[in-house]
Amino acid sequence: MICDNLGIATDGNLTFAGRDAVELAKKYGTPLYLMDEEKIRYNCRTYVDAMKKYFGENALPLYASKANSFKQIYRIVNEEGMGVDVVSAGEICTAVSAGFPMEKVYFHGNNKTDADIEYAIKNGVGYFVADNIDEINAIDEISGMHNVCSKILIRITPGIDPHTYDAVATGKVDSKFGSAIETGAAMEITRLAISKKNISLYGFHCHVGSQVFDSDVFFKSSDVMLGFIAETERILGFKTKELNLGGGYGVRYVETDPVIDIADNIAQVARVVKEKCDTLGIDVPAIRMEPGRSIVADSGLTLYTVGMVKQIPEYRNYVSVDGGMTDNPRYALYNSLYTVFLANKMQEECDFLCSVVGRCCECGDIIQESVKLPSSVKRGDIAAVLTTGAYNYSMASNYNRVPRPPIVMLTEDDEYVAVRRETLEDIIANDL
Repeated sequence: MICDNLGIATDGNLTFAGRDAVELAKKYGTPLYLMDEEKIRYNCRTYVDAMKKYFGENALPLYASKANSFKQIYRIVNEEGMGVDVVSAGEICTAVSAGFPMEKVYFHGNNKTDADIEYAIKNGVGYFVADNIDEINAIDEISGMHNVCSKILIRITPGIDPHTYDAVATGKVDSKFGSAIETGAAMEITRLAISKKNISLYGFHCHVGSQVFDSDVFFKSSDVMLGFIAETERILGFKTKELNLGGGYGVRYVETDPVIDIADNIAQVARVVKEKCDTLGIDVPAIRMEPGRSIVADSGLTLYTVGMVKQIPEYRNYVSVDGGMTDNPRYALYNSLYTVFLANKMQEECDFLCSVVGRCCECGDIIQESVKLPSSVKRGDIAAVLTTGAYNYSMASNYNRVPRPPIVMLTEDDEYVAVRRETLEDIIANDL
């Protein structure tokens, strides 16, 4: 199995977090997001423990909220000792409503509006991760209006190609994110930030990509960033307190994806960072990292009910489910790979090649192509898509006016609804 929280019961049903997935589908209906709370907590502890062990007690992992944002996830990561990064007023509001300590919140985004900045200040957000000169000026002005001095990190683009999909490669010079070292923009924005009255510059942030399976990209980015930090200390006299290396460690969506040892990779990065700081003669900053996908992805499973099974001889077979791009748009966006099973027929041979597609009126509404399922697949079977805890619920929509599924959390000895299923009344709630 791709994930260690999966199994097969004696009756041939898929189990997830020790529970019968088919029985859960019957109880809660489909489409259904399931999340393994114990797996989330385990992943959080892996980062917290490894970062403190190898970087020191002042290191802090930040959960990247955009991976999956709802109130209960903030409660869990807070209990496990993490901070969070947020990218919108909506994520800030969700964290506030969950009682998350705002001093451990870092506010990202390349185009924060004045309203966003003011909302963050009023709610006591700990840090802004400032993306550009316009934002520096806006944070300074609005902070002054509220008689506060806002802590910031500056987002820097180190010019690293992470060798991942272009859509999720965010550390190159030609990017909408950050200020490039190579062009001189990074030094310029740092000089500006230091000069501002209502801003306190704490350090720098970078993020070079997503779904990476080794630490080479972190070695390269930390080498560049620490070199830049040494330059700012030499030229501007600024001593960096924090360095945020971003996120990006990958997870297993299919059998060909490698297994990654997060703790060991963090140890490797720590060794490189400390050696580089020693070579440059600078202090090791307090390190931040921003895991999102690797915290929640393998804690998630989505269940669907099969509807139409269509065979077109000499062409293609289709298996339609009662969800689709409304609850998982990642194939439509990135051609993302997923593993699909029939949860109620796990012991049957998978000899029926098909495309698993959704219910939306859209040709691109595809969950996965070239899937092998049992040839007995029929209406009423339960399809399971693995590793859906990241960027599924958070990217879900009401396209075709389809209500979003609920999130049911599974614990060692209990289960509970963390997000209720949307109703048809919810769909029209804002209409006048």
